[in-house]
Amino acid sequence: MTPPEATGRGGRGAEGWDGRGLGQPAGRPSPHPADQGLARPVADPAACVAARHVGSGLRRLLPRSLAARTALFLLLGLMVVQAAGLTIHALDRVDLQRIAQAREISSRAFVLWRGLLNAPRERRPLIMDGLDLPEGLEAELADEPSARGSIDPPPEELLRLLRLETLLGAPPRLRPREVIAGSGRAGRLLVSLRLPDPGEGAEWLNIRLSLPPTRPWHSETFLFSFMLMTATAALLTVWATRRLTRPVAVLARAAEALGRNVNAPPLREDGPTEVATAAHAFNVMAERIRRFVGDRTQMLAAIGHDLRTPITRLRLRAEFLEDDEQRRRMLNDLDEMEAMVNATLDFARDDAADEPSVPLDLAALCRTVLDEAADAHPEHGDSIAYHGPERLTVRGRPRALKRALANLVQNALKYGGAARVRLEAPRPGLPGSRGGAAVRLAVEDDGPGVPEESQEAVFQPFRRLETSRNRETGGTGLGLPIARNILRAHGGDVTLSNLGGGGLRALVTLPA
Repeated sequence: MTPPEATGRGGRGAEGWDGRGLGQPAGRPSPHPADQGLARPVADPAACVAARHVGSGLRRLLPRSLAARTALFLLLGLMVVQAAGLTIHALDRVDLQRIAQAREISSRAFVLWRGLLNAPRERRPLIMDGLDLPEGLEAELADEPSARGSIDPPPEELLRLLRLETLLGAPPRLRPREVIAGSGRAGRLLVSLRLPDPGEGAEWLNIRLSLPPTRPWHSETFLFSFMLMTATAALLTVWATRRLTRPVAVLARAAEALGRNVNAPPLREDGPTEVATAAHAFNVMAERIRRFVGDRTQMLAAIGHDLRTPITRLRLRAEFLEDDEQRRRMLNDLDEMEAMVNATLDFARDDAADEPSVPLDLAALCRTVLDEAADAHPEHGDSIAYHGPERLTVRGRPRALKRALANLVQNALKYGGAARVRLEAPRPGLPGSRGGAAVRLAVEDDGPGVPEESQEAVFQPFRRLETSRNRETGGTGLGLPIARNILRAHGGDVTLSNLGGGGLRALVTLPA
């Protein structure tokens, strides 16, 4: 028997390199630690900018909702776990298939060898013709060994599959007289076994063995089972995240409703402990806000009531003045004081919160406000106009919306000498619409406009651009704040902007 020769391949040595560190050429001194400390890496500004751009790009790719982000991260984690599990499963199946292949190949080769030894020489070709060998295993009878011309060592993995030690440990009558092993093309194992009975004809059994491919996913139901499991896990993940994040959306809607109506109904304090605690804290906060607003309203109402009494007494005493001019001036001052007290009470009192919200025709409401303004200011009749649809239904509080529109129209007539109302149908994505469709209503005048730096300041209470203290020219400074409060309570808003050819535009947005 000629044992297979094992040859080792030499590699390039580590000549020219000493043991002071990887990549340090021999003979070159290593840098001193103190010198290394002097050289500090400097951040590249371009790299920092690129990293920020990449980070912002990744943030833009993320979903905007909490439920979608949570579901996305959970699904990504599920995919990682699935990939790791499938990898472990595939490796285990590969190992099991290798064991089964080794057992089958070695047993079939041993059965073939024993069958050839027990059969007469003339029947051995017939046995070879009727062979049914596993994939990767080939055998033939020949006069010469096919492995003798091989100069490469036999592949160790294929030798383990064939298990020649089983054949070499068989009884003497079953052992081959000579065994030659080598490597063929494409890494195939060549084994030549010499038959123990000399005589005429072929005396070598040449076996060629190649590594059969493994099939870790070779299963008719694997793909269906995997897809069903993945789809079920994904659906459960999405359902669970939506259910867990639903209280956040409920809390957001409750906060928005509280901003519109301080008397909004409280949240239900049920569910998990954290959700119930958050709902209870929100309800306590809302109750404190209502108590604060109620106390403020009662305080202002008491002040207003107490002020009306001395104003009434002063009005009676003014009637007894003999000087007509002094009596007229005093009565005008008292009227102004009473009007300012009433305006302050109206601003502080939230009467609109008690008014129910109902569907109303906004177009008809605009025309009514303009008709009343034209009757009150006949000198501006030609400068009052309405442009828009005949009917446009929105949901709101009729008296409060009428008051807000009347304040805007009165402001336009007082300071701009005109009031043109333009109503537009609902349009999606407008500012103040909170992502839904919104109605646009513009009130335009022909006045000098408002400086851009003061367009937001005029919505503050008692803030007037007209510096005199005369109500006939400057007003009380509460018309625009009252209008904005009412419109924001409806989920909308009002902003100011100057027109290109002169004049001011008050743009109102309301949810459709």
